[in-house]
Amino acid sequence: MGKTKSYEEINEKIRNRKAVVVTAEEVSRMAEELSAGEIVEQVDVVTTATFGPMCSSGAFVNFGQYDPPIRMEEITLNGVPICAGLAAVDAYIGATAESKYDETYGGAHVIEELIAGKTVRLTARAKGTDCYPSREVEADISRETVNEFFLFNPRNAYQNYSVAVNSLGHTIYTYMGTLLPKFGNATYSTSGELSPLLNDPYFRTVGIGTRIFLGGTEGFVSWNGTQFNISKQRNDAGVPTSNAGTLSVIGDAKAMNTRFIRAAHMEHYGVTIFIGIGIPIPVLDEDLARSVSVRNDQIEATVQDYGRADKPPLGLVTYEQLRSGAIELQGKTVKAAPISSLSRAREIAETLKGWIEAGSFEVTRPVQPFPGCSRQEVGGSHE
Repeated sequence: MGKTKSYEEINEKIRNRKAVVVTAEEVSRMAEELSAGEIVEQVDVVTTATFGPMCSSGAFVNFGQYDPPIRMEEITLNGVPICAGLAAVDAYIGATAESKYDETYGGAHVIEELIAGKTVRLTARAKGTDCYPSREVEADISRETVNEFFLFNPRNAYQNYSVAVNSLGHTIYTYMGTLLPKFGNATYSTSGELSPLLNDPYFRTVGIGTRIFLGGTEGFVSWNGTQFNISKQRNDAGVPTSNAGTLSVIGDAKAMNTRFIRAAHMEHYGVTIFIGIGIPIPVLDEDLARSVSVRNDQIEATVQDYGRADKPPLGLVTYEQLRSGAIELQGKTVKAAPISSLSRAREIAETLKGWIEAGSFEVTRPVQPFPGCSRQEVGGSHE
């Protein structure tokens, strides 16, 4: 067995500002000349990141009570219906909820505007009770006036995602963007070799309690994401080739930055939200050194036909091919473009790297592994 490190050893180096931190792209280049054992010796933490549309997102807000008090039952913010049915003045802002008056504006925009410090119009209705006699409230709110405002996203940071194409004779509009007829284009979403869960494909260091970068501030992995799947469809590099693991994440939206949380509207589809996530991967042993060294030419994604309801698979392509701007599909050259931002993901990875180097962000051992993932000892096999 080669050299191993512990979380405690790495965090001690972080506190003393002696930790060696590199981004996932940087370590992939290093691996062209160094062995896995040499990477363990030289690197302590690898930062990963993604910035893309993550529809399964939203924020909890507690408005604070009014005089006389109200038990809110129907709530809108800037005309967007908000989920009530929690407690008197608790609510959940779903990112994809759409305004009653403008289908291009929705919960994602409300979240972004609150993060930006803007004022949002609250309208609430209630039947009135003995202890909550008010039946109506209209007021302006902001992140400064509400008691709590925190992001809680049920499904973020897909481990891998399909490449979308359209075989039909007409354009279709999807959450993967506009897909032109007859395989006129292809779209994809993750950041490839920089993508968090592709750098720890067996979830050895990512689990419940993992500290992460979320929207410009510190956040945490709160649970496995919805539709979480430990994929058995892996290529020679151990990377899933289809939609696999996901994360449920939480963080203080009052401390977030709209550079890393952005609302968007997909044409003829609906509202979505771009979320910036960064995860530090501690280089505990040679297995993890190999995982974080994965390259775009080793990461494959499944091409799926979104023109059909069952989205049949049409083959595999590598992220090296996708990043080239074109893929080959059924004898045709198809233009490929991301709906996520690699440049913003790189910025997140560099920001997180700076936090760790400054000693202000330590790596966190998960308090519990995800379903199907075993709690592994440092240096243990991922099998």
